[in-house]
Formats: sequence, structure tokens, C-alpha cells
Amino acid sequence: MKAMVLAAGLGTRLRPLTNDRPKALVEVGGRTLLEITLARLREFGIQEVIVNVHHFADMVVEYLNANKNFGMRIEISREEDLLDTGGGLKKAAWFFLENSAGGDEAFVLHNVDVISTIDLRKMSAFHSQNQALATLAVQARETSRYLLFDESGRLCGRKAGRDGKPELVSGANGGSSMSALAFSGVHVISTRIFTLMTETGEFSIIPTYLRLAAQGENILAFRADEYYWQDLGRLENVERAQTDSRAR
Repeated sequence: MKAMVLAAGLGTRLRPLTNDRPKALVEVGGRTLLEITLARLREFGIQEVIVNVHHFADMVVEYLNANKNFGMRIEISREEDLLDTGGGLKKAAWFFLENSAGGDEAFVLHNVDVISTIDLRKMSAFHSQNQALATLAVQARETSRYLLFDESGRLCGRKAGRDGKPELVSGANGGSSMSALAFSGVHVISTRIFTLMTETGEFSIIPTYLRLAAQGENILAFRADEYYWQDLGRLENVERAQTDSRAR
């Protein structure tokens, strides 16, 4: 299995830490966010990774070279203009399709500023058993943006905040049976998605998921409530993680 680490963002919410470095090289407990993410992927047997870069891109390349890619095969996807999650993934499609011989294989998409103990093996097995196009690790926690899933765990919409008006996909039935869950920034995706991504340029992958869910594709929730999870995209969360051994 391969993986992509999303590390191209400007890290504006992490300033001043990102005034002179990319967020991927912000440290927690003496280790960079990139090293922590790569180590997590290695734990689950992933040895081939592509990392997208933009802000202080050369620093990431030099860092990986200095650490001999942490013993992994690591490719770099440079974005002259930021492409967001969907556009960044689409640009890196070649990495997942090489030597595929037209087969449908699963891969991991992981935000660099997310630290968790989510079991990627269990998540990948769930993805395969349910023949999903994409599987999203989600939790029942407070967030500013929720994804909505029906009683079968299929993506059926989204909404802003607890009191936001639900935006449902075509054909979805609203009601009390829907679960509003927080996305964790960890996906397992089948390579077939690249044949279905009609969007171009800069775009978020969430609207793509919603469009494909409306077309009947299996975009599923993997409940990750039992696992530790922390978003380190905010300065206060990095400071909190410095004293939290689970974040290392």
C-alpha cells in the first residue's frame, strides 16, 4: 500500500512557527510533524509515500535528503500554486497508478498536521470489505464543519456547525437517522477515484466525495472514536501536544 502526505499548506494558523519553515517541519517533542506522520505510516507497512510541497518546499526536500528519506521511497509533488486536497491528490495520481496494470488498489491520504493512533490496518480492511471508493475516519466530537452519514454509514451531506442547515446530496433523506461526525483528515481511497475526478485545478476533495456519493458511490464512515486524535494545525494545539506523550 502507498500513501500521500498533504503538506503543501501555508500553515497560517501556526504562525509565528511557520514564518521560517513549512508546517511539516514544525516540531512536537523534538520530532517534526512530517517525521511523526511517516513513522506512523511505516508502522502499518507503508514504504512508498508521495508528499506535496509548496511553502518552503526546498526545506522539506533538504530535510528528507538529510534523513535519507527515513528509509522509505519518498517522492515529491511540487505545487507552484496551491491545489487544495483534491487538486493536490489529482496531480499526484501518477504515483498511485504506476505499475497498476489497470487494477483498483487502495492507498492512504493523510494530513501532515494530524496526529492519531487510528489503526490504518483495520481501516483498510473495512474499506476493502465494504468495497468502498473512499473511507473517511470520523469521530463524534465538536467541530466547525460536520460530514453527514446515513444509517448505513454512507456519506449523504455536510453542514457547518451543530446548528447549520444540512446540505444533502441528491436523493438523500434527511432526518434523525443521520449522524453528524467530524472528519479526522485520514482517508483510505481506491485508485478508481482518479477515473471519476472531473474537477480540475484547485479544489477540495470533500465536494468531490459529495458529488460521487450522489452518483451512488460508496463513500463510507470509519468510526475512530476509540483512538487518540489531535489536529496540530493550530498553535494552541501544538503547545498542548508538547506535553502529551500520545502525540509522539
